[in-house]
Amino acid sequence: MNRVILMGRLTRDPEVRYSQSGDGSMAVARYTLAVDRRRSRTGDPNEQTADFISCVAFGKSAEFAEKYLHQGTKLVVSGRIQTGSYTNKDGQRVYTTDVVVDDQEFAESKSSQGSDSAYAPSRSNPSTPAGDGFMNIPDGVEDEGLPFN
Repeated sequence: MNRVILMGRLTRDPEVRYSQSGDGSMAVARYTLAVDRRRSRTGDPNEQTADFISCVAFGKSAEFAEKYLHQGTKLVVSGRIQTGSYTNKDGQRVYTTDVVVDDQEFAESKSSQGSDSAYAPSRSNPSTPAGDGFMNIPDGVEDEGLPFN
């Protein structure tokens, strides 16, 4: 069985491209998740305490990533590991390992992505809480594109 579940933060905004296929174009999103390790092996405080995992999403998942994900977003991603290889322009064989995303979900609320996040940039939030505690949807956002419809 090839199944992986990861929780981490995006190291930068997703890179989204559109490929041409027989039935139109399909979105392909690539992003890297910084996944914290539980503890360092040696106890050295300078040792890397996160792994940086390459992820790729296709179709609707890629479109979702393009609209809603940005650097610092904390995500839970599930999918499968896929390995591959190619020959670069110098003639050297390069081996790749990616997580092909089946499902991606926010791991924290938008309000908790404040300054305490190591990877989150400071961003202004155009939405303000309404009196009932819910956020208003900004103008121009289509309801059918929201993840909970």
